[in-house]
Amino acid sequence: MPKQTALLRTLPSGRRVLLQGLRRRRWHDLYHVFMTATWPRLFASFAGFFVLFNLIFAAAYSLQANGIADLNPPGFWGRFFFSVETLATVGYGDMHPQKIYTHIIASLEIFTGMMSLALIAGMMFARFSRPTARFLFARHAVIRSVDGETTLLLRAANERQNVVMEARAQLRLIRDERSADGYHLRRIHDLRLRRSEHPVFLFGWTLMHTIDATSPLAGASAESLEASNASLWLTLSGTDETTGQLLMAQHEYVVSMLRWEHRFVDILTPSEDGIDRLDYTRFHDVEPLG
Repeated sequence: MPKQTALLRTLPSGRRVLLQGLRRRRWHDLYHVFMTATWPRLFASFAGFFVLFNLIFAAAYSLQANGIADLNPPGFWGRFFFSVETLATVGYGDMHPQKIYTHIIASLEIFTGMMSLALIAGMMFARFSRPTARFLFARHAVIRSVDGETTLLLRAANERQNVVMEARAQLRLIRDERSADGYHLRRIHDLRLRRSEHPVFLFGWTLMHTIDATSPLAGASAESLEASNASLWLTLSGTDETTGQLLMAQHEYVVSMLRWEHRFVDILTPSEDGIDRLDYTRFHDVEPLG
């Protein structure tokens, strides 16, 4: 039976959640394991597999005395390096099998080695070719009046500075609620954005949600949102013009990241020389309304 373990997950906001009672099936989901592993851990896993693989076949070659001609260096480590050369199909022309048993083991190693290297190469290609979005989300969201209406504003940018076509945004509120019959649940509310699509997402995008009588945030305060364990989830997606691949990214805003009666610091500075300047060092800055 698969082992049940506790898993500690860290959400983008930094909040940690301990998951218990889940069955771990790493050997049944190796693709996901390798796709989510960090690069150092992935390379360490491949290096460990390479060493262990050759140690096993070196031990197999040791079962036949004098099975490898011109063994150098003599002994186990000579057989280990012969295994490395066989796995890589290098064949320097010095050491070679000279007994039928050794030929069989070498053939088996070449077959399994080629299959393993093909899987590793495929995994590396999948890792390198996987589309990644480099969307920058402002650390804070602000609530202020815009056009005479209380509005929630969030700011995002495209760090890669290439065109993301037909970008789309979705904003959701997640909070604890209690139904009329006393049932406790964690409910998801869609927050309608004034503009949820951007034809050319290149420099920046300020997203706005009007907090009117129809908004799930109507009448909400920092205290009420904190009491309901509320958070905002912003999801951005779009097509990368360079690769034609779909990019997706999301960011969580907890109550402590909301700023009432604040505004984003403008990062655009028009210039008289005809060159507009965008200062992303101030992208996360907010200031109180004066």
